[in-house]
Amino acid sequence: MKVEVIVIPVADVKRATEFYTRLGWRLDVTPPTVVQLTPPGSACSVQFGARLTSAAPGSATGYLVVSDIKSALDALVTAGVKVDKIFHLGPDGAASGLDPERRSYSSRASFRDPDGNTWLLQEITTRRPGRVDATTTSFASVSDLAGAFRRAEAAHGEHEKRTGEPDANWPEWYAAYMIAEQAGTEPPT
Repeated sequence: MKVEVIVIPVADVKRATEFYTRLGWRLDVTPPTVVQLTPPGSACSVQFGARLTSAAPGSATGYLVVSDIKSALDALVTAGVKVDKIFHLGPDGAASGLDPERRSYSSRASFRDPDGNTWLLQEITTRRPGRVDATTTSFASVSDLAGAFRRAEAAHGEHEKRTGEPDANWPEWYAAYMIAEQAGTEPPT
């Protein structure tokens, strides 16, 4: 089973549609009374409509995963969205700012749609084992892929330092590293 669609409650369908399309979410083809939008790179969509749910507008909370939280927040601000400050989960709970080590799953921030539905952004660069199928990895955006290349480049530099010689098969090494990072499996050394 896979999650396909999450219904979010909104008071004004037109306003919500304008908001989410401004974020770059794809407007999908749906029946006339349903609006469905899909975030870039996501396999799951959101739906809303006049009589789609009895939940109060603004009562939904969802998670959005990003590979670079600073870039994601910059894009939201550029789209005119008010975002909360970045925080991270430390040993004593939530603390202000980015995770000092930029560990996956640690840095977060949030924003709200015009109805007050909350979206929590979570920075994930390396998945925990078993979370992603290594045979179906993908990158949601140019920025996600570029970030993966930068991390692979840094790790490959360490690999070449350890071996003491240039690696002519660096494209294969980068590919193996990037897929292992997404799937949460052991990367090459």
